[in-house]
Amino acid sequence: MSTLTAPLPSDPAQLRPIVYADVDKLGAQSLLLLHRVALQLELEEVTERLNSGFDADRAAGRLERLPEIIREARAALHSRQSA
Repeated sequence: MSTLTAPLPSDPAQLRPIVYADVDKLGAQSLLLLHRVALQLELEEVTERLNSGFDADRAAGRLERLPEIIREARAALHSRQSA
């Protein structure tokens, strides 16, 4: 890749075209691998956001009734299916 010897900009707006140019040079196998890496990075970011959100909800006491709410929802679903 062309950026190995040059210092990379820290601004994403400046870095994005460099990354795009490097991606355009990749072969099919490397492109497939890069896509899988990008999906994994996205999964990790989403997981972190979800974990942070659940931690905040748990700290605020919003999840205390969750088991009860799930039982009530299952019972209501079961009674609708039986009717």
